[in-house]
Amino acid sequence: AEHNINQYIRAQEVRLAGDNVEPGIYPLSKALALADELELDLVEISPNAVPPVCRIIDYSKFVYEQKKKQKEIKANAKQTVIKEIRFGPNTNDHDFQFKLKHAISFLENGEKVRAYVHFKGRAIVYKEQGEILLLKFAQALEDIGKVELLPKLEGKIG
Repeated sequence: AEHNINQYIRAQEVRLAGDNVEPGIYPLSKALALADELELDLVEISPNAVPPVCRIIDYSKFVYEQKKKQKEIKANAKQTVIKEIRFGPNTNDHDFQFKLKHAISFLENGEKVRAYVHFKGRAIVYKEQGEILLLKFAQALEDIGKVELLPKLEGKIG
């Protein structure tokens, strides 16, 4: 377990907190006796404090609450979605504007956009044109988002 409970607490005295307990600094034996009296556990919450902070609580309930909190945090964490926009090396201006509009809406929804130029067959001879297209695309979006990766060539080159 990640928390020391009852007889596993090593400190001589502890700072006590919790419900139905007078907060303060107690010798460990008195704190354990109080916990026993209430039929609950003495749980070390922050062991690095001087003296360590302990609470008198039902340990299994405490662990359950912790797990529930962790689950909630995980549920609220938003996954980043990466939308891909594919250009051809000779994408005309109308298509470019259309794809740009889509990219803007994706970015405004908090998604990431990956744009790439797909070369088929011998079209690779226009790789400079593809790079210019991507730079133009990045420039058009510079007010809405920031560029994380500059254009680079991937795949079978040569």
